[in-house]
Amino acid sequence: MPLKKHHKIIIGSLSSLVIVFIILSSIFMYMLFVKQNISYNILNQKISELEKEIQIKTNQLSENLLETKEELESLGVRVGSIDYEISLLKASVSEDFSGIIEETVKSVVTIRTDISQGTGFIITEDGYVVTNAHVMKGARAAGVITYKGDLYSVKLIGSNEIMDIILLKIDGEFEPLEFGDSDKVQVGERVIAIGNPLGLQFSVTEGIVSAVHREGVNGLEAYIQTDAALNPGNSGGPLINKQGKVIGINNFKAVQGENLGFALESNYVKDTINDISMETLGERLI
Repeated sequence: MPLKKHHKIIIGSLSSLVIVFIILSSIFMYMLFVKQNISYNILNQKISELEKEIQIKTNQLSENLLETKEELESLGVRVGSIDYEISLLKASVSEDFSGIIEETVKSVVTIRTDISQGTGFIITEDGYVVTNAHVMKGARAAGVITYKGDLYSVKLIGSNEIMDIILLKIDGEFEPLEFGDSDKVQVGERVIAIGNPLGLQFSVTEGIVSAVHREGVNGLEAYIQTDAALNPGNSGGPLINKQGKVIGINNFKAVQGENLGFALESNYVKDTINDISMETLGERLI
């Protein structure tokens, strides 16, 4: 039986709908494929970039590890050298000071200017340094060299010409020397002087206290006389007792005789430092 006209229309319409659905489905599937393909490519690109970044970071980390290893090895050599020098210094003095040197010499510094060289020592953990004012006299440039060989730029805080004391500052954290009471110093007690005589850095000489309250060139009876050898370059260095405390700052020697050295007594040094710091910083340092 032949199809009626309306049946043909219905079948034709359904066929058209199926064809349209198939076309739309194909377009949708194609668009979905294209989108997934684009996302896949973007993901691959990001993965590639991430891999490159990881590789760069890995290379940098490896370089840093190598540099750190070299620095540690260099530090090991440096520390070994310091230990060797301390051993030599210990051997140069009596057993009374064999344990003191290692504790004190690391707080002594070389003061080097464009015209001279002297000695100083660290008095606070944050890097205040004291030396003789005449060490810096006429200098246009100066630097501080620590026992480890590190060079620091220096800042002038203030000075007292009468007491021949100058206060300096370097940046960092340090082990300071401790002051003793110079009023308790006894004639005959053994002492050491640490300094840079004639450019021989961090030399140690040993002697005894020959007298106390000697008169200095400033007219004050404020100096310890010692037979510990003092030479040009020792100026500004510490005079240390068997307790490892500073009892004086090495100042001058009598040119007319041998083994006649003089150090400004520590109580005068402390008072002078505090006078300078109060005037310039508004506070006492020690």
